[in-house]
Amino acid sequence: MTQGETLTIFKDALWLILKLSAPILVVSILIGLIISIFQAATQIHEQTLTFVPKIIVIAIILIVAGSWMLSNLTEYFTYLMTLMAGL
Repeated sequence: MTQGETLTIFKDALWLILKLSAPILVVSILIGLIISIFQAATQIHEQTLTFVPKIIVIAIILIVAGSWMLSNLTEYFTYLMTLMAGL
């Protein structure tokens, strides 16, 4: 295996990590921003007010996009195993 092939594998792995984590992170940031604006407007500064909606929304995202994430991970794992078998 050459250095270029190794770098391609790492590049693909990093791209997969970004692709799989982006929906969860973006929605979590948006929910946090909305709740922060709500807290600033109403002057309610309860810590649990930020965590509970984020947990609920992230769980919903995982339920909706979980199969897509798992299929991408499975596809990449199969790709890696095929490369390893060819060595």
